[in-house]
Amino acid sequence: MRFWYCLASLAAVVCLDASCASAQDCHGLVGKNFRDARIIETDEVVPPFAITGLGDPKGVSVKTPFCRARGIIKPSSDSDINFEVWLPPVGTWNGRYEGVGNGGFAGTVIYEAMYLALQAGYAASGTDTGHSGFMNESLWALGHPEKVKDLGWRAIHETAVASKEIITAYYGKAAAYSYYSGCSTGGRQGLVEAQRFPGDYNGIVVGAPANYWPQLLASDLLTIQTVSAKPENWVSPEKLAFVQTKAMEACNAENGIIDDPSQCHFNPSSLICKEGRAEGCLSATEVATLQEIYSGLKDANDTTIYPGFPPGGEAAWGRSKMGPGRGQLTESLTYPMPTGFFRYLAFGNLDWDFRKVNPMDVLRQAVNSAADRAVYSSDPDLNAFREAGGKLIQYHGWNDPAIPAGSSIKYYESVATKMGGVEKIKTFYRLFMAPGMEHCGGGPGPNTVTGVFGESAPSHDPDHDVVAAVAHWVEDGVAPTQITATLYRDTDRGKEIVAQRPWCAYPAIAHYSGHGDRSQASSYACVAPHE
Repeated sequence: MRFWYCLASLAAVVCLDASCASAQDCHGLVGKNFRDARIIETDEVVPPFAITGLGDPKGVSVKTPFCRARGIIKPSSDSDINFEVWLPPVGTWNGRYEGVGNGGFAGTVIYEAMYLALQAGYAASGTDTGHSGFMNESLWALGHPEKVKDLGWRAIHETAVASKEIITAYYGKAAAYSYYSGCSTGGRQGLVEAQRFPGDYNGIVVGAPANYWPQLLASDLLTIQTVSAKPENWVSPEKLAFVQTKAMEACNAENGIIDDPSQCHFNPSSLICKEGRAEGCLSATEVATLQEIYSGLKDANDTTIYPGFPPGGEAAWGRSKMGPGRGQLTESLTYPMPTGFFRYLAFGNLDWDFRKVNPMDVLRQAVNSAADRAVYSSDPDLNAFREAGGKLIQYHGWNDPAIPAGSSIKYYESVATKMGGVEKIKTFYRLFMAPGMEHCGGGPGPNTVTGVFGESAPSHDPDHDVVAAVAHWVEDGVAPTQITATLYRDTDRGKEIVAQRPWCAYPAIAHYSGHGDRSQASSYACVAPHE
């Protein structure tokens, strides 16, 4: 039998066994193996220090000291999963671990997300998911099915397993609780963890998840086919802004925000130019393009396969769906995702041409492909996660121009149907819809709850910080009924709070009381729809 003894002090815990890395010895981690993971480099980061990465030219300006451990995980012969673990000093560590997710096709660690976690006192980890590149690049997947698995499910799980073991080695004790936060692809990864690896995390925060990849990307495929088919199908940024204004009027918006876009049935056909008029109106072809985006993907029987985009966020469709100018569709944010997924991940065909296919046929071919099985994260059965004591918070901006807000409602309702109704699932799973928020942040509405992107919440408490909210639920048994989001404005003095507003646990919505400043959260109450 092997025995080892640990000498503890306020400053450090030193393992006396020769095979054990000294606790809080950053450089002592180098060369250590943790299952399929190996630490290859460490740094004692002393602020001020700037960290940038591929696709992250802004990076972060570090103001907190920490041990930065970089490693590689090789669960298959074709796996090269790069990951990082950031370990705060023992005196500032809150005893917890937070894993963060990615965006697009991944390819880089999101340092901003890791630093937000570090500032809140967490030991944090992130991964490139097994390949290096900008998040809109996907050629790396061609001929590399193991790397597609790494992207889909393996890297995020292996990183969690290795990170927790590294934390134990560094501090001499395990993290008391483990949390995850991610948005977009990171949201999909969070659902992968809940569905496939329910024991990895005690609490998971899922933002705007891209969890129906084939359906979402087939819908995007239909949009780019329409926009590129004829020059007159393109809708200019000016006209999109005009449409948004009209949608706001039709939906009784206040301060540029529609409380519940699902209850507004704006029809852009009312904006078609009358004979002899060319300004302040739309052509019939422009309206047809918009109608397609509102409607989503439908089959031959006019049944909705994947939801469309609600009214109120049209101005953001320019950069996401239309491209910066007529004939510049390839520069839109939408274009690389469907073309890359179907060409390289699903079909492995360099000659695949998005102009020559039918989106519904493509969807049928892609569903249950090896790529779909790898990225699949729409399983409504979360029983194992619930039984493990896990808690899940999901949020989605109503103005999201990349992933329609209705897709989060679609998944939430599928889980409710599978697991016995909303009353049964609200004990561990809650959804928050965010009026006026775009993709993972931004937009005219209050949009900061920390999460993984954007600014930090004004305080890391459960009322304002979504990770703190899920931790409060896990550790104290207090389920969130609302989360207060913040809208900032840049000033010479830094960030100024412009407005705050509650996000309510679905299906409730934040209803203005009729009294008080609309920029104050206290002026709203969470009520059932139609009240």
